[in-house]
Amino acid sequence: MDKIALVVGATGITGSRLAEELVGHGWQTYGLARHPGQTDNGVIPVKADLMDVENLKIALENVYPTHVFFTTWMRKDNEAENIIVNSALVRNLLDVLSEKKTVAHVALVTGLKHYLGPFESYVATGVFPDTPIRAEQPRLSHPNFYYAQEDAVYEASARDGFTWSIHRPHTVIGHAIGNLMNLGVTLAVYASICKQKGAKLIWPGSEAQWNGISDVTDTGALAKQLIWASTTEEAKNMAFNIVNGDVFRWSWLWERIASYFGIEAEGFHGEPRPLAEQLKNDGQLWSDMVKEYGLEQHELFQLASPWHTDLDLGRPIEVMVDMANSRKLGFTAYQNTEEAFIHLFERLRAENVIPQ
Repeated sequence: MDKIALVVGATGITGSRLAEELVGHGWQTYGLARHPGQTDNGVIPVKADLMDVENLKIALENVYPTHVFFTTWMRKDNEAENIIVNSALVRNLLDVLSEKKTVAHVALVTGLKHYLGPFESYVATGVFPDTPIRAEQPRLSHPNFYYAQEDAVYEASARDGFTWSIHRPHTVIGHAIGNLMNLGVTLAVYASICKQKGAKLIWPGSEAQWNGISDVTDTGALAKQLIWASTTEEAKNMAFNIVNGDVFRWSWLWERIASYFGIEAEGFHGEPRPLAEQLKNDGQLWSDMVKEYGLEQHELFQLASPWHTDLDLGRPIEVMVDMANSRKLGFTAYQNTEEAFIHLFERLRAENVIPQ
């Protein structure tokens, strides 16, 4: 059977990189999004609304995927709403595809919230998960939309007979404009603003994150694991953590990022200094920079997501991930983290998103 991929969330930080990787491997690749746009990268755009079943049926009328890669979610006001909406996204799609009887494998991308729970839950209770985080650690008692999405996959798998894989990245580093959770682009924009002001790159997060060991997930490493798990028999029906394969301390990497932009770094001093607060009055400054440097026309908070970066870097614990499940089955992809950041910064400069 020919490999026909349907990437759900193909314009997002994870989906866009995955779609490129699939095309590079010779897969016929459809990219589903609400606003897919036109590309010349070989991805066939599918415009669809996952919350509208009739719209989905029409959009997918002539699409017969063998492999589904689900990489999207919707942010709502609270976790109860997140559970309702995000489980429906998965269930609606798989219900529509069920009639085609072509799906052999479904891969779902979630994240470390599977183990950590909502930020406020472990801050309030003072009960922190054991690290390094292992894929076999049980679900928490807190409501979690990742669990609801997984359950929707399991239910459809039992009904339709396809295999599945679950992929749990740490903080994802990659290229996407307008993404809700984009630490790499956020730091590039923040550093550019600091350089414009002649200011230091001030660490926004906690002491534990500043001094502790951490890791992140480059979109390329995640894409490779998604394809590997979907085509490796031994990897079917398993959950996998996915990170770059190295570890670092932010106290070291922060200096390296500042050095790349030609500015000074300032570390943790007593308490977090959130980016949301640091950047809240810089919208006009960014607009002026867009004009001064002839940048692409993006508003500050279309590019930067300081709320998400603050949550990530503000954790009161160090977080690193164990990848034993995939390593022992032969998955060997590795990405140097500093190089992942630098590659992203250079691409943003080349595309005229941030100043040279």
